[in-house]
Amino acid sequence: MSDFKETAFSAEAFRARAAREYGDADERRYGDHILNADVIEHLSKKPLREAAVLVPLVDHGAQSNILLTQRTQSMRTHSGQVAFPGGAIDPEDGSPEIAAMREAEEEIGLPRSYVEPVGRLPHYLTVSGFRITPVLAVIREDYPMTINRHEVDDAFEVPFSFLMNPTNHIRESRIWEGKERHFYTMPYGERYIWGVTAGILRTLYERLYA
Repeated sequence: MSDFKETAFSAEAFRARAAREYGDADERRYGDHILNADVIEHLSKKPLREAAVLVPLVDHGAQSNILLTQRTQSMRTHSGQVAFPGGAIDPEDGSPEIAAMREAEEEIGLPRSYVEPVGRLPHYLTVSGFRITPVLAVIREDYPMTINRHEVDDAFEVPFSFLMNPTNHIRESRIWEGKERHFYTMPYGERYIWGVTAGILRTLYERLYA
Protein backbone atom coordinates (compact mmCIF):
# COMPACT_ATOMS: atom_id res chain seq x y z
CA MET A 1 0.00 0.00 0.00
CA SER A 2 1.43 3.33 -1.05
CA ASP A 3 -0.04 5.50 1.71
CA PHE A 4 -0.83 3.95 5.08
CA LYS A 5 -0.81 7.12 7.17
CA GLU A 6 -3.59 7.55 9.69
CA THR A 7 -5.03 10.51 7.79
CA ALA A 8 -5.52 8.33 4.70
CA PHE A 9 -8.60 6.83 6.35
CA SER A 10 -10.32 10.04 7.33
CA ALA A 11 -13.54 11.17 5.67
CA GLU A 12 -11.70 14.19 4.25
CA ALA A 13 -9.13 11.99 2.48
CA PHE A 14 -11.88 9.65 1.30
CA ARG A 15 -13.80 12.55 -0.24
CA ALA A 16 -10.71 13.75 -2.09
CA ARG A 17 -9.92 10.31 -3.48
CA ALA A 18 -13.53 9.45 -4.29
CA ALA A 19 -13.99 12.71 -6.20
CA ARG A 20 -11.77 11.24 -8.92
CA GLU A 21 -14.08 8.23 -9.31
CA TYR A 22 -17.04 8.54 -11.66
CA GLY A 23 -17.56 4.89 -12.56
CA ASP A 24 -16.32 5.46 -16.11
CA ALA A 25 -13.73 2.68 -16.28
CA ASP A 26 -14.26 -0.36 -18.52
CA GLU A 27 -17.01 -2.18 -16.63
CA ARG A 28 -15.58 -5.57 -17.52
CA ARG A 29 -12.46 -4.81 -15.50
CA TYR A 30 -14.24 -5.49 -12.21
CA GLY A 31 -16.50 -8.28 -10.99
CA ASP A 32 -16.70 -11.94 -10.10
CA HIS A 33 -15.17 -12.83 -13.49
CA ILE A 34 -11.80 -11.36 -12.50
CA LEU A 35 -11.08 -14.47 -10.40
CA ASN A 36 -13.29 -16.76 -12.52
CA ALA A 37 -12.56 -16.38 -16.23
CA ASP A 38 -15.48 -18.50 -17.48
CA VAL A 39 -18.04 -16.23 -15.82
CA ILE A 40 -17.77 -13.54 -18.50
CA GLU A 41 -19.14 -15.93 -21.14
CA HIS A 42 -22.00 -16.81 -18.80
CA LEU A 43 -22.81 -13.12 -18.26
CA SER A 44 -22.80 -12.36 -22.00
CA LYS A 45 -25.72 -14.73 -22.60
CA LYS A 46 -28.38 -12.77 -20.72
CA PRO A 47 -29.29 -9.16 -19.87
CA LEU A 48 -27.74 -7.90 -16.66
CA ARG A 49 -30.00 -6.53 -13.93
CA GLU A 50 -29.10 -3.03 -12.72
CA ALA A 51 -28.44 -2.57 -9.00
CA ALA A 52 -26.76 -0.08 -6.69
CA VAL A 53 -25.16 -0.37 -3.27
CA LEU A 54 -24.17 2.30 -0.81
CA VAL A 55 -20.54 2.12 0.34
CA PRO A 56 -20.96 4.21 3.51
CA LEU A 57 -17.90 5.62 5.26
CA VAL A 58 -18.87 6.75 8.76
CA ASP A 59 -17.01 9.96 9.63
CA HIS A 60 -15.21 9.33 12.92
CA GLY A 61 -12.37 11.72 12.20
CA ALA A 62 -8.94 10.30 11.36
CA GLN A 63 -10.07 6.68 11.74
CA SER A 64 -13.37 6.21 9.95
CA ASN A 65 -15.39 3.01 9.56
CA ILE A 66 -17.39 1.27 6.86
CA LEU A 67 -21.03 0.49 7.74
CA LEU A 68 -22.16 -3.00 6.68
CA THR A 69 -25.26 -5.13 7.19
CA GLN A 70 -25.92 -8.80 7.87
CA ARG A 71 -28.75 -10.02 5.65
CA THR A 72 -31.49 -12.24 7.09
CA GLN A 73 -31.50 -15.97 6.41
CA SER A 74 -34.91 -15.61 4.73
CA MET A 75 -33.70 -13.44 1.84
CA ARG A 76 -33.98 -15.00 -1.62
CA THR A 77 -30.44 -14.03 -2.64
CA HIS A 78 -27.25 -13.83 -0.59
CA SER A 79 -29.14 -14.84 2.56
CA GLY A 80 -27.20 -14.46 5.79
CA GLN A 81 -24.29 -12.72 4.09
CA VAL A 82 -22.54 -9.51 5.03
CA ALA A 83 -23.56 -6.85 2.51
CA PHE A 84 -23.69 -3.17 1.71
CA PRO A 85 -27.13 -1.56 1.88
CA GLY A 86 -28.53 -1.73 -1.63
CA GLY A 87 -30.63 -3.49 -4.22
CA ALA A 88 -32.23 -3.21 -7.64
CA ILE A 89 -32.48 0.19 -9.31
CA ASP A 90 -36.16 1.04 -9.85
CA PRO A 91 -37.20 3.09 -12.91
CA GLU A 92 -38.45 5.91 -10.69
CA ASP A 93 -35.13 6.20 -8.84
CA GLY A 94 -33.51 8.24 -11.58
CA SER A 95 -29.92 7.49 -10.53
CA PRO A 96 -27.81 4.88 -8.71
CA GLU A 97 -27.27 7.39 -5.90
CA ILE A 98 -30.99 7.72 -5.24
CA ALA A 99 -31.48 3.95 -5.48
CA ALA A 100 -28.66 3.25 -3.01
CA MET A 101 -29.92 5.84 -0.52
CA ARG A 102 -33.49 4.57 -0.86
CA GLU A 103 -32.40 1.01 -0.15
CA ALA A 104 -30.35 2.12 2.86
CA GLU A 105 -33.39 3.96 4.19
CA GLU A 106 -35.59 0.88 3.67
CA GLU A 107 -33.10 -1.63 5.11
CA ILE A 108 -31.62 0.18 8.11
CA GLY A 109 -33.59 3.42 8.41
CA LEU A 110 -30.63 5.58 7.40
CA PRO A 111 -32.05 9.04 6.56
CA ARG A 112 -30.86 10.51 3.28
CA SER A 113 -30.07 13.77 5.04
CA TYR A 114 -27.18 11.99 6.81
CA VAL A 115 -25.70 10.67 3.54
CA GLU A 116 -23.28 12.60 1.31
CA PRO A 117 -22.58 10.80 -2.00
CA VAL A 118 -19.00 11.56 -3.04
CA GLY A 119 -18.30 9.30 -6.03
CA ARG A 120 -18.89 6.02 -7.83
CA LEU A 121 -16.77 2.95 -8.44
CA PRO A 122 -16.92 1.24 -11.85
CA HIS A 123 -19.72 -1.27 -12.35
CA TYR A 124 -19.16 -4.60 -10.60
CA LEU A 125 -20.51 -7.63 -12.50
CA THR A 126 -21.73 -10.61 -10.48
CA VAL A 127 -22.03 -14.25 -11.44
CA SER A 128 -25.71 -14.03 -10.42
CA GLY A 129 -26.34 -11.57 -13.27
CA PHE A 130 -26.25 -8.13 -11.65
CA ARG A 131 -24.41 -5.02 -12.79
CA ILE A 132 -23.85 -3.17 -9.52
CA THR A 133 -22.99 0.51 -9.22
CA PRO A 134 -21.14 1.07 -5.92
CA VAL A 135 -21.99 4.56 -4.65
CA LEU A 136 -19.32 5.99 -2.36
CA ALA A 137 -20.70 8.13 0.46
CA VAL A 138 -19.74 9.80 3.73
CA ILE A 139 -22.14 9.30 6.64
CA ARG A 140 -22.42 11.56 9.68
CA GLU A 141 -21.26 9.69 12.77
CA ASP A 142 -24.44 10.56 14.71
CA TYR A 143 -26.64 8.74 12.18
CA PRO A 144 -29.86 7.17 13.52
CA MET A 145 -30.71 3.62 12.51
CA THR A 146 -33.84 1.47 12.56
CA ILE A 147 -33.21 -2.02 11.21
CA ASN A 148 -35.85 -3.63 8.98
CA ARG A 149 -35.88 -7.15 10.44
CA HIS A 150 -37.51 -8.55 7.32
CA GLU A 151 -34.30 -7.85 5.38
CA VAL A 152 -31.48 -7.27 7.84
CA ASP A 153 -30.44 -9.09 11.01
CA ASP A 154 -27.78 -6.61 12.08
CA ALA A 155 -25.73 -3.58 11.05
CA PHE A 156 -22.19 -2.93 12.23
CA GLU A 157 -19.05 -0.92 11.52
CA VAL A 158 -15.61 -2.17 10.49
CA PRO A 159 -12.47 0.00 10.63
CA PHE A 160 -11.73 1.36 7.17
CA SER A 161 -8.00 0.89 7.75
CA PHE A 162 -8.58 -2.86 8.25
CA LEU A 163 -10.57 -3.19 5.03
CA MET A 164 -8.02 -1.22 2.99
CA ASN A 165 -5.07 -3.27 4.24
CA PRO A 166 -4.29 -5.82 1.49
CA THR A 167 -2.87 -8.28 4.02
CA ASN A 168 -6.48 -8.78 5.16
CA HIS A 169 -7.65 -9.68 1.63
CA ILE A 170 -7.67 -13.47 1.45
CA ARG A 171 -8.41 -15.49 -1.68
CA GLU A 172 -10.56 -18.56 -1.10
CA SER A 173 -12.71 -20.89 -3.19
CA ARG A 174 -15.69 -23.21 -2.94
CA ILE A 175 -17.76 -25.37 -5.26
CA TRP A 176 -20.87 -23.59 -6.57
CA GLU A 177 -23.20 -25.25 -9.09
CA GLY A 178 -20.58 -27.89 -9.78
CA LYS A 179 -17.71 -25.48 -10.46
CA GLU A 180 -14.94 -24.11 -8.30
CA ARG A 181 -15.46 -20.40 -7.71
CA HIS A 182 -12.76 -18.09 -6.37
CA PHE A 183 -13.47 -15.00 -4.28
CA TYR A 184 -12.00 -12.63 -1.71
CA THR A 185 -12.70 -12.83 2.01
CA MET A 186 -11.94 -10.30 4.75
CA PRO A 187 -12.77 -12.01 8.07
CA TYR A 188 -13.18 -9.50 10.89
CA GLY A 189 -13.80 -11.08 14.29
CA GLU A 190 -17.04 -13.05 14.04
CA ARG A 191 -17.95 -11.32 10.78
CA TYR A 192 -17.19 -13.21 7.57
CA ILE A 193 -17.00 -10.64 4.78
CA TRP A 194 -16.79 -12.34 1.40
CA GLY A 195 -18.14 -12.62 -2.14
CA VAL A 196 -19.49 -9.51 -3.85
CA THR A 197 -19.05 -7.33 -0.75
CA ALA A 198 -15.39 -8.27 -0.40
CA GLY A 199 -14.98 -7.93 -4.18
CA ILE A 200 -16.29 -4.35 -4.12
CA LEU A 201 -14.05 -3.51 -1.16
CA ARG A 202 -11.11 -4.97 -3.08
CA THR A 203 -12.05 -2.75 -6.04
CA LEU A 204 -12.20 0.25 -3.70
CA TYR A 205 -8.70 -0.60 -2.49
CA GLU A 206 -7.34 -1.01 -6.02
CA ARG A 207 -8.91 2.22 -7.29
CA LEU A 208 -8.26 4.53 -4.32
CA TYR A 209 -5.69 3.05 -1.95
CA ALA A 210 -3.27 0.72 -3.76
